[in-house]
Amino acid sequence: MKTMNKNDIRYQAYIDILKEELIPAMGCTEPIALAYAAATARELLGCMPERVEIGASGSIIKNVKSVIVPNTGHLKGIPAAAAAGIVAGDANKQLEVISHVTLDQEAQIRAFLEQVPIEVEHVDNQIIFDIIVTLYHGNDSSMVRIANYHTNIVHKEKNGEILLDLPIEEEKEENLTDRTLLSMEGIWDFINTVDVSEIQEVLNRQADFNMKIAQEGINGNYGANIGKVLLDSCGPDVQTRAKAMAAAGSDARMNGCELPVIINSGSGNQGITVSVPVLIYAKELGADQEKTLRALALSNLCSIHQKTKIGRLSAYCGAVNAGSGAGAGIAYLCGGGYKEIVHTVVNALAIVSGIVCDGAKASCAAKIASAVDAGLLGYNMYKRGQQFYGGDGIVTKGVEETIQNVGRLGKDGMQQTNEEIIRIMVGE
Repeated sequence: MKTMNKNDIRYQAYIDILKEELIPAMGCTEPIALAYAAATARELLGCMPERVEIGASGSIIKNVKSVIVPNTGHLKGIPAAAAAGIVAGDANKQLEVISHVTLDQEAQIRAFLEQVPIEVEHVDNQIIFDIIVTLYHGNDSSMVRIANYHTNIVHKEKNGEILLDLPIEEEKEENLTDRTLLSMEGIWDFINTVDVSEIQEVLNRQADFNMKIAQEGINGNYGANIGKVLLDSCGPDVQTRAKAMAAAGSDARMNGCELPVIINSGSGNQGITVSVPVLIYAKELGADQEKTLRALALSNLCSIHQKTKIGRLSAYCGAVNAGSGAGAGIAYLCGGGYKEIVHTVVNALAIVSGIVCDGAKASCAAKIASAVDAGLLGYNMYKRGQQFYGGDGIVTKGVEETIQNVGRLGKDGMQQTNEEIIRIMVGE
Protein backbone atom coordinates (compact mmCIF):
# COMPACT_ATOMS: atom_id res chain seq x y z
CA MET A 1 0.00 0.00 0.00
CA LYS A 2 1.32 3.41 -0.99
CA THR A 3 1.33 6.19 1.54
CA MET A 4 0.91 9.93 1.23
CA ASN A 5 3.57 12.07 2.84
CA LYS A 6 2.32 15.06 4.85
CA ASN A 7 4.54 17.25 2.69
CA ASP A 8 2.63 16.14 -0.41
CA ILE A 9 0.55 19.11 -1.63
CA ARG A 10 -2.47 16.81 -1.82
CA TYR A 11 -2.37 15.92 1.87
CA GLN A 12 -3.35 19.35 3.19
CA ALA A 13 -5.51 19.98 0.12
CA TYR A 14 -7.70 16.94 0.88
CA ILE A 15 -8.09 18.05 4.50
CA ASP A 16 -9.03 21.56 3.32
CA ILE A 17 -11.53 20.16 0.80
CA LEU A 18 -13.29 18.20 3.55
CA LYS A 19 -13.47 21.31 5.73
CA GLU A 20 -14.77 23.47 2.84
CA GLU A 21 -17.41 21.00 1.72
CA LEU A 22 -18.65 19.50 4.99
CA ILE A 23 -20.42 22.53 6.41
CA PRO A 24 -23.79 22.82 8.17
CA ALA A 25 -26.95 23.84 6.37
CA MET A 26 -30.55 23.95 7.44
CA GLY A 27 -33.01 22.94 4.76
CA CYS A 28 -32.42 22.35 1.06
CA THR A 29 -29.34 24.37 0.14
CA GLU A 30 -30.70 26.20 -2.94
CA PRO A 31 -33.63 27.92 -1.16
CA ILE A 32 -31.27 28.56 1.77
CA ALA A 33 -28.75 30.20 -0.59
CA LEU A 34 -31.61 32.36 -1.86
CA ALA A 35 -32.56 33.25 1.72
CA TYR A 36 -28.90 34.10 2.38
CA ALA A 37 -28.80 36.46 -0.61
CA ALA A 38 -32.09 38.05 0.49
CA ALA A 39 -30.93 38.50 4.08
CA THR A 40 -27.71 40.11 2.87
CA ALA A 41 -29.65 42.45 0.58
CA ARG A 42 -31.97 43.37 3.46
CA GLU A 43 -28.97 44.30 5.62
CA LEU A 44 -27.62 46.48 2.81
CA LEU A 45 -30.97 48.20 2.30
CA GLY A 46 -31.26 48.96 6.02
CA CYS A 47 -35.04 48.60 6.17
CA MET A 48 -37.86 46.34 5.05
CA PRO A 49 -38.41 46.48 1.28
CA GLU A 50 -41.61 47.55 -0.43
CA ARG A 51 -40.86 45.51 -3.53
CA VAL A 52 -38.65 42.50 -4.34
CA GLU A 53 -37.17 41.32 -7.63
CA ILE A 54 -35.51 37.92 -7.94
CA GLY A 55 -33.54 36.62 -10.89
CA ALA A 56 -32.76 32.91 -10.83
CA SER A 57 -31.13 30.48 -13.23
CA GLY A 58 -33.16 27.49 -14.37
CA SER A 59 -31.37 25.06 -12.06
CA ILE A 60 -32.11 27.28 -9.07
CA ILE A 61 -35.79 27.46 -10.02
CA LYS A 62 -35.83 23.67 -10.39
CA ASN A 63 -34.37 23.05 -6.94
CA VAL A 64 -36.43 25.62 -5.05
CA LYS A 65 -39.86 25.18 -6.63
CA SER A 66 -41.12 22.10 -4.80
CA VAL A 67 -39.19 21.89 -1.54
CA ILE A 68 -40.45 23.07 1.85
CA VAL A 69 -38.46 25.93 3.37
CA PRO A 70 -37.82 25.22 7.08
CA ASN A 71 -39.06 27.57 9.78
CA THR A 72 -41.76 29.03 7.54
CA GLY A 73 -44.75 26.93 8.56
CA HIS A 74 -44.30 24.58 5.57
CA LEU A 75 -44.16 27.20 2.82
CA LYS A 76 -42.63 26.26 -0.53
CA GLY A 77 -40.87 28.05 -3.37
CA ILE A 78 -38.74 31.04 -4.28
CA PRO A 79 -40.91 33.82 -2.78
CA ALA A 80 -41.09 31.93 0.53
CA ALA A 81 -37.31 31.45 0.68
CA ALA A 82 -36.69 35.11 -0.12
CA ALA A 83 -39.29 36.31 2.39
CA ALA A 84 -37.79 34.14 5.12
CA GLY A 85 -34.35 35.61 4.51
CA ILE A 86 -35.67 39.19 4.42
CA VAL A 87 -37.90 38.96 7.49
CA ALA A 88 -35.96 36.62 9.77
CA GLY A 89 -32.58 35.91 8.22
CA ASP A 90 -29.19 36.36 9.86
CA ALA A 91 -26.72 36.68 6.99
CA ASN A 92 -23.78 35.99 9.29
CA LYS A 93 -24.99 32.39 9.61
CA GLN A 94 -24.75 31.78 5.84
CA LEU A 95 -26.41 28.39 5.13
CA GLU A 96 -27.98 28.44 8.59
CA VAL A 97 -29.39 31.87 7.78
CA ILE A 98 -32.95 30.98 8.91
CA SER A 99 -32.08 28.55 11.67
CA HIS A 100 -33.45 30.76 14.46
CA VAL A 101 -36.92 31.91 13.42
CA THR A 102 -39.52 32.67 16.09
CA LEU A 103 -43.24 31.90 15.80
CA ASP A 104 -43.89 35.64 15.51
CA GLN A 105 -41.43 35.82 12.62
CA GLU A 106 -43.15 32.89 10.91
CA ALA A 107 -46.35 34.92 10.97
CA GLN A 108 -44.45 37.96 9.69
CA ILE A 109 -43.08 35.92 6.77
CA ARG A 110 -46.63 34.98 5.75
CA ALA A 111 -47.76 38.59 6.09
CA PHE A 112 -44.81 39.78 4.02
CA LEU A 113 -45.72 37.37 1.22
CA GLU A 114 -49.29 38.69 1.21
CA GLN A 115 -48.37 42.37 1.32
CA VAL A 116 -45.13 42.82 -0.64
CA PRO A 117 -44.88 42.22 -4.41
CA ILE A 118 -42.22 39.62 -5.23
CA GLU A 119 -41.34 39.27 -8.91
CA VAL A 120 -39.43 36.16 -10.01
CA GLU A 121 -37.67 36.04 -13.36
CA HIS A 122 -35.89 33.15 -15.05
CA VAL A 123 -32.51 34.58 -16.06
CA ASP A 124 -29.99 32.96 -18.36
CA ASN A 125 -26.57 34.51 -17.93
CA GLN A 126 -24.83 31.26 -18.96
CA ILE A 127 -24.27 30.61 -15.25
CA ILE A 128 -25.82 27.38 -13.96
CA PHE A 129 -25.90 28.60 -10.35
CA ASP A 130 -27.12 32.18 -10.39
CA ILE A 131 -29.22 34.11 -7.85
CA ILE A 132 -29.87 37.88 -8.04
CA VAL A 133 -31.96 39.57 -5.34
CA THR A 134 -32.91 43.26 -5.65
CA LEU A 135 -34.86 45.09 -2.94
CA TYR A 136 -36.60 48.48 -3.15
CA HIS A 137 -37.88 50.95 -0.57
CA GLY A 138 -38.85 54.38 -1.84
CA ASN A 139 -35.81 55.75 -3.65
CA ASP A 140 -33.46 53.27 -2.01
CA SER A 141 -32.39 49.92 -3.43
CA SER A 142 -29.94 47.11 -2.78
CA MET A 143 -28.78 44.19 -4.86
CA VAL A 144 -26.92 40.97 -4.04
CA ARG A 145 -25.79 38.26 -6.43
CA ILE A 146 -24.60 34.72 -5.63
CA ALA A 147 -22.99 32.67 -8.39
CA ASN A 148 -21.38 29.24 -8.91
CA TYR A 149 -21.79 27.98 -5.35
CA HIS A 150 -24.11 28.55 -2.41
CA THR A 151 -22.22 31.12 -0.34
CA ASN A 152 -20.28 32.83 -3.13
CA ILE A 153 -21.48 36.45 -3.09
CA VAL A 154 -20.00 38.06 -6.19
CA HIS A 155 -21.85 41.40 -6.33
CA LYS A 156 -23.27 43.91 -3.86
CA GLU A 157 -24.64 47.35 -4.51
CA LYS A 158 -26.58 50.03 -2.64
CA ASN A 159 -28.47 52.79 -4.49
CA GLY A 160 -26.51 52.04 -7.64
CA GLU A 161 -23.12 52.24 -5.90
CA ILE A 162 -21.13 49.04 -6.44
CA LEU A 163 -19.71 47.77 -3.15
CA LEU A 164 -18.42 44.40 -4.40
CA ASP A 165 -17.95 43.07 -7.91
CA LEU A 166 -16.05 39.85 -8.51
CA PRO A 167 -15.48 38.34 -11.95
CA ILE A 168 -17.65 35.30 -12.74
CA GLU A 169 -16.48 32.43 -14.87
CA GLU A 170 -18.93 29.59 -15.49
CA GLU A 171 -18.44 26.75 -13.02
CA LYS A 172 -15.24 28.29 -11.67
CA GLU A 173 -15.12 28.33 -7.89
CA GLU A 174 -12.81 31.01 -6.66
CA ASN A 175 -11.32 30.89 -3.16
CA LEU A 176 -11.72 27.11 -2.87
CA THR A 177 -9.00 24.47 -2.83
CA ASP A 178 -8.19 23.00 -6.24
CA ARG A 179 -10.50 19.98 -6.66
CA THR A 180 -8.49 18.72 -9.63
CA LEU A 181 -5.94 17.43 -7.12
CA LEU A 182 -8.43 14.67 -6.28
CA SER A 183 -8.03 11.19 -7.73
CA MET A 184 -9.18 7.79 -6.55
CA GLU A 185 -5.60 6.64 -6.01
CA GLY A 186 -4.79 9.83 -4.13
CA ILE A 187 -7.91 9.51 -1.98
CA TRP A 188 -7.02 5.90 -1.15
CA ASP A 189 -3.47 6.80 -0.13
CA PHE A 190 -4.76 9.73 1.91
CA ILE A 191 -7.39 7.88 3.91
CA ASN A 192 -4.93 5.16 4.83
CA THR A 193 -2.25 7.57 6.07
CA VAL A 194 -4.03 10.71 7.32
CA ASP A 195 -3.68 11.56 10.99
CA VAL A 196 -7.38 11.23 11.89
CA SER A 197 -7.04 13.94 14.55
CA GLU A 198 -6.82 16.41 11.64
CA ILE A 199 -10.23 15.41 10.25
CA GLN A 200 -12.14 14.02 13.21
CA GLU A 201 -13.89 17.26 14.20
CA VAL A 202 -15.49 17.84 10.80
CA LEU A 203 -16.39 14.15 10.33
CA ASN A 204 -17.73 13.65 13.86
CA ARG A 205 -19.98 16.67 13.32
CA GLN A 206 -21.25 15.13 10.08
CA ALA A 207 -21.95 11.85 11.85
CA ASP A 208 -23.79 13.60 14.70
CA PHE A 209 -25.93 15.95 12.60
CA ASN A 210 -26.85 13.52 9.83
CA MET A 211 -27.72 10.57 12.05
CA LYS A 212 -30.01 12.84 14.09
CA ILE A 213 -32.01 13.94 11.05
CA ALA A 214 -32.12 10.36 9.75
CA GLN A 215 -33.61 9.20 13.06
CA GLU A 216 -36.07 12.10 12.97
CA GLY A 217 -37.17 10.92 9.50
CA ILE A 218 -37.90 7.49 10.94
CA ASN A 219 -39.67 8.84 14.03
CA GLY A 220 -41.73 11.52 12.30
CA ASN A 221 -44.10 11.82 9.35
CA TYR A 222 -42.32 13.45 6.43
CA GLY A 223 -43.14 13.39 2.74
CA ALA A 224 -43.60 9.90 1.34
CA ASN A 225 -41.86 8.30 4.36
CA ILE A 226 -39.55 6.27 2.13
CA GLY A 227 -37.35 5.26 5.06
CA LYS A 228 -40.27 3.77 6.97
CA VAL A 229 -41.64 2.08 3.85
CA LEU A 230 -38.30 0.32 3.34
CA LEU A 231 -38.09 -0.87 6.94
CA ASP A 232 -41.72 -2.03 6.97
CA SER A 233 -41.49 -3.86 3.64
CA CYS A 234 -37.93 -5.22 3.60
CA GLY A 235 -37.08 -5.95 7.21
CA PRO A 236 -34.31 -4.81 9.56
CA ASP A 237 -31.15 -6.28 7.96
CA VAL A 238 -28.15 -3.97 7.74
CA GLN A 239 -28.45 -3.39 3.99
CA THR A 240 -32.06 -2.30 4.34
CA ARG A 241 -31.28 -0.13 7.37
CA ALA A 242 -28.46 1.60 5.47
CA LYS A 243 -30.83 2.52 2.64
CA ALA A 244 -33.77 3.31 4.90
CA MET A 245 -31.93 5.61 7.30
CA ALA A 246 -30.34 7.58 4.44
CA ALA A 247 -33.75 7.90 2.77
CA ALA A 248 -35.33 8.94 6.07
CA GLY A 249 -32.84 11.77 6.44
CA SER A 250 -33.97 13.07 3.06
CA ASP A 251 -37.63 12.47 3.93
CA ALA A 252 -37.20 14.86 6.84
CA ARG A 253 -34.97 17.39 5.10
CA MET A 254 -37.10 17.78 1.96
CA ASN A 255 -40.28 18.16 3.94
CA GLY A 256 -39.66 20.92 6.41
CA CYS A 257 -37.59 19.37 9.21
CA GLU A 258 -35.73 22.09 11.06
CA LEU A 259 -32.67 20.03 11.99
CA PRO A 260 -29.40 21.00 10.26
CA VAL A 261 -27.33 18.62 8.12
CA ILE A 262 -23.69 18.54 7.12
CA ILE A 263 -23.61 18.85 3.37
CA ASN A 264 -21.39 17.41 0.64
CA SER A 265 -20.80 19.13 -2.72
CA GLY A 266 -23.32 21.79 -1.76
CA SER A 267 -26.09 19.28 -1.06
CA GLY A 268 -27.61 18.08 2.19
CA ASN A 269 -29.06 15.01 0.47
CA GLN A 270 -25.59 14.09 -0.74
CA GLY A 271 -24.16 14.76 2.72
CA ILE A 272 -26.70 12.37 4.23
CA THR A 273 -26.09 9.74 1.54
CA VAL A 274 -22.29 9.64 1.92
CA SER A 275 -22.42 9.41 5.71
CA VAL A 276 -25.47 7.62 7.11
CA PRO A 277 -25.06 4.23 5.32
CA VAL A 278 -21.36 4.17 6.24
CA LEU A 279 -22.20 4.85 9.90
CA ILE A 280 -24.87 2.13 9.92
CA TYR A 281 -22.37 -0.41 8.59
CA ALA A 282 -19.63 0.78 10.96
CA LYS A 283 -21.89 0.12 13.93
CA GLU A 284 -23.00 -3.25 12.56
CA LEU A 285 -19.41 -4.35 11.99
CA GLY A 286 -18.13 -3.00 15.30
CA ALA A 287 -15.61 -0.69 13.61
CA ASP A 288 -13.61 1.54 15.93
CA GLN A 289 -13.72 5.31 15.64
CA GLU A 290 -10.51 5.57 13.63
CA LYS A 291 -11.65 3.12 10.96
CA THR A 292 -15.07 4.75 10.85
CA LEU A 293 -13.55 8.19 10.27
CA ARG A 294 -11.29 6.88 7.50
CA ALA A 295 -14.33 5.28 5.84
CA LEU A 296 -16.26 8.56 6.09
CA ALA A 297 -13.34 10.49 4.59
CA LEU A 298 -13.18 7.99 1.72
CA SER A 299 -16.91 8.20 1.04
CA ASN A 300 -16.98 12.01 1.16
CA LEU A 301 -13.92 12.52 -1.03
CA CYS A 302 -15.08 9.93 -3.60
CA SER A 303 -18.33 11.81 -4.01
CA ILE A 304 -16.67 15.24 -4.17
CA HIS A 305 -14.23 13.93 -6.78
CA GLN A 306 -17.09 12.74 -8.99
CA LYS A 307 -19.18 15.89 -8.53
CA THR A 308 -16.22 18.09 -9.45
CA LYS A 309 -16.50 16.68 -12.98
CA ILE A 310 -20.24 17.35 -13.19
CA GLY A 311 -20.76 20.64 -11.37
CA ARG A 312 -22.93 21.54 -8.40
CA LEU A 313 -26.21 21.59 -10.32
CA SER A 314 -27.20 19.57 -13.37
CA ALA A 315 -29.81 17.16 -14.69
CA TYR A 316 -27.73 14.36 -13.21
CA CYS A 317 -28.84 13.22 -9.76
CA GLY A 318 -26.03 13.82 -7.26
CA ALA A 319 -27.28 10.99 -5.07
CA VAL A 320 -25.71 8.61 -7.62
CA ASN A 321 -22.23 9.92 -6.83
CA ALA A 322 -22.93 9.98 -3.12
CA GLY A 323 -24.29 6.42 -3.20
CA SER A 324 -21.20 5.14 -4.98
CA GLY A 325 -19.06 6.98 -2.42
CA ALA A 326 -21.01 5.32 0.40
CA GLY A 327 -20.45 1.95 -1.30
CA ALA A 328 -16.71 2.65 -1.34
CA GLY A 329 -16.72 3.55 2.35
CA ILE A 330 -18.64 0.38 3.20
CA ALA A 331 -16.28 -1.73 1.07
CA TYR A 332 -13.38 -0.32 3.12
CA LEU A 333 -15.16 -1.12 6.39
CA CYS A 334 -15.67 -4.70 5.16
CA GLY A 335 -11.93 -5.11 4.59
CA GLY A 336 -11.78 -4.15 0.93
CA GLY A 337 -8.60 -2.78 -0.61
CA TYR A 338 -8.04 -0.37 -3.48
CA LYS A 339 -9.31 -2.80 -6.13
CA GLU A 340 -12.54 -3.39 -4.21
CA ILE A 341 -13.03 0.35 -3.75
CA VAL A 342 -12.61 1.38 -7.38
CA HIS A 343 -14.65 -1.52 -8.73
CA THR A 344 -17.43 -0.66 -6.29
CA VAL A 345 -17.48 2.89 -7.65
CA VAL A 346 -17.40 1.84 -11.31
CA ASN A 347 -20.07 -0.83 -10.84
CA ALA A 348 -22.35 1.57 -8.97
CA LEU A 349 -22.00 4.24 -11.64
CA ALA A 350 -22.79 1.70 -14.33
CA ILE A 351 -26.01 0.73 -12.53
CA VAL A 352 -27.70 4.06 -11.74
CA SER A 353 -26.10 6.81 -13.84
CA GLY A 354 -29.41 7.32 -15.65
CA ILE A 355 -31.21 8.92 -12.69
CA VAL A 356 -32.21 12.50 -13.50
CA CYS A 357 -32.48 15.42 -11.11
CA ASP A 358 -35.94 16.98 -11.35
CA GLY A 359 -35.46 19.27 -8.40
CA ALA A 360 -35.49 18.98 -4.64
CA LYS A 361 -38.64 17.35 -3.26
CA ALA A 362 -39.98 14.27 -1.50
CA SER A 363 -38.92 11.76 -4.18
CA CYS A 364 -35.23 12.52 -3.56
CA ALA A 365 -35.42 10.06 -0.67
CA ALA A 366 -36.35 7.21 -3.00
CA LYS A 367 -33.52 8.11 -5.37
CA ILE A 368 -31.10 8.06 -2.44
CA ALA A 369 -32.28 4.56 -1.50
CA SER A 370 -31.67 3.42 -5.09
CA ALA A 371 -28.21 5.02 -5.17
CA VAL A 372 -27.15 3.44 -1.86
CA ASP A 373 -28.47 0.09 -3.09
CA ALA A 374 -26.34 0.47 -6.23
CA GLY A 375 -23.26 1.21 -4.12
CA LEU A 376 -23.86 -1.92 -2.06
CA LEU A 377 -24.59 -4.04 -5.14
CA GLY A 378 -21.43 -2.69 -6.81
CA TYR A 379 -19.34 -3.92 -3.89
CA ASN A 380 -21.12 -7.27 -3.57
CA MET A 381 -20.68 -7.87 -7.30
CA TYR A 382 -16.92 -7.48 -7.17
CA LYS A 383 -16.65 -9.47 -3.94
CA ARG A 384 -18.22 -12.36 -5.84
CA GLY A 385 -16.02 -12.04 -8.89
CA GLN A 386 -18.45 -10.02 -11.00
CA GLN A 387 -17.89 -6.61 -12.57
CA PHE A 388 -18.70 -4.37 -15.49
CA TYR A 389 -15.93 -3.99 -18.05
CA GLY A 390 -14.67 -1.27 -20.36
CA GLY A 391 -17.06 -1.05 -23.28
CA ASP A 392 -20.13 -1.79 -21.12
CA GLY A 393 -21.98 1.42 -21.89
CA ILE A 394 -20.22 4.41 -20.33
CA VAL A 395 -17.80 2.19 -18.44
CA THR A 396 -14.23 2.61 -19.67
CA LYS A 397 -11.15 0.74 -18.54
CA GLY A 398 -9.90 2.57 -15.46
CA VAL A 399 -11.87 4.24 -12.69
CA GLU A 400 -10.74 7.78 -13.55
CA GLU A 401 -11.76 7.32 -17.16
CA THR A 402 -15.21 6.12 -16.09
CA ILE A 403 -15.60 9.04 -13.66
CA GLN A 404 -14.59 11.36 -16.53
CA ASN A 405 -17.30 9.80 -18.72
CA VAL A 406 -19.92 10.31 -16.04
CA GLY A 407 -18.80 13.92 -15.64
CA ARG A 408 -19.13 14.44 -19.39
CA LEU A 409 -22.59 12.87 -19.34
CA GLY A 410 -23.81 14.98 -16.42
CA LYS A 411 -22.22 18.29 -17.41
CA ASP A 412 -22.37 18.33 -21.21
CA GLY A 413 -24.63 15.53 -22.35
CA MET A 414 -27.55 16.42 -20.09
CA GLN A 415 -27.63 20.19 -20.67
CA GLN A 416 -30.65 19.94 -22.94
CA THR A 417 -32.24 17.44 -20.57
CA ASN A 418 -31.90 19.95 -17.75
CA GLU A 419 -33.51 22.68 -19.81
CA GLU A 420 -36.40 20.40 -20.76
CA ILE A 421 -36.92 19.36 -17.13
CA ILE A 422 -37.07 23.05 -16.14
CA ARG A 423 -39.59 23.80 -18.90
CA ILE A 424 -41.76 20.89 -17.73
CA MET A 425 -41.58 22.03 -14.10
CA VAL A 426 -42.54 25.65 -14.84
CA GLY A 427 -45.33 24.58 -17.20
CA GLU A 428 -43.89 25.86 -20.48
